[in-house]
Amino acid sequence: MALTAEEEQEIAAARAGGATTLRPTVPALEALLFRAIPVLDHGFIRVVDYLGDDSAVVQAARVSYGRGTRAANEDRGLIRYLMRHRHSTPFEMCEIKYHVKLPIFVARQWIRHRTSNVNEYSARYSVLDREFYIPAPEHLAAQSALNRQGRGAVLEGAEAARVLELLREDAARNYDHYLEMLNEDEEGRPRDPSRLGLARELARMNLTLNTYTQWYWKTDLHNLFHFLSLRADAHAQYEIRAYAEAMLETVRAWVPLCFEAFRDYRLGAATLSAQMLAVVRRMLKGEAVSQEASGLSKREWRELMELLGREG
Repeated sequence: MALTAEEEQEIAAARAGGATTLRPTVPALEALLFRAIPVLDHGFIRVVDYLGDDSAVVQAARVSYGRGTRAANEDRGLIRYLMRHRHSTPFEMCEIKYHVKLPIFVARQWIRHRTSNVNEYSARYSVLDREFYIPAPEHLAAQSALNRQGRGAVLEGAEAARVLELLREDAARNYDHYLEMLNEDEEGRPRDPSRLGLARELARMNLTLNTYTQWYWKTDLHNLFHFLSLRADAHAQYEIRAYAEAMLETVRAWVPLCFEAFRDYRLGAATLSAQMLAVVRRMLKGEAVSQEASGLSKREWRELMELLGREG
């Protein structure tokens, strides 16, 4: 991912323009502020603003005027209690805003998380850049035979080469046609002054979904954790998971105590149904429980065995 000289200058100017504030700040996140963290081949995330820190969550839970003389381990214990028992509103007191550059098909997945504020680059107003996501060979996989929305074996050899060729050709051809219909070049200048060109809001429909777009995305910590619990999961699509994993590092810098609790009680944890818990209790008593006698469906049984690290 390469930023233009203009973009680099804009980031440098933003980082140089510091301001004095009485608000709580987080040095580890301040060090990341405005910097572009590369994701995929041309994408990135940038933290552009934030509100609150670990102490804001504690303060909201206790409705106190400040941290006072409480020890840090008390704050940690309270945050872990809140996360463990799903008390969400204290986490809503922290907010963060990202600038994200991402392929359109990833954006269409991402926008399903509706508990946020979003403003996207307008292709009705501006010409989109000639930048397309092309998967690395190790992420070019066949359709899974078991999961209708997942990937199977990695494509190799001539088949993989042909798929990559088609992706590049189609994206480039459609972008060329996009500019031709607009009667503009990549800088937005008219190609043929004697022609009007198609409206940008119509010409954009011809672009491929691997074209990059950009947006500003703001959310609170509770809803960010929900997003990350789904999109940083190993079962999430690789492309959106790459963004989620980059965001995890910014959250670790921003609210380390909240991040630790989230990692322990969400990312690294599992939820069992009442029936699954009953099966586990029977097994702990020494009973040999089969799928047929468990009361679980085959899929639930398989999921439980995977969680327990046992053969189905």
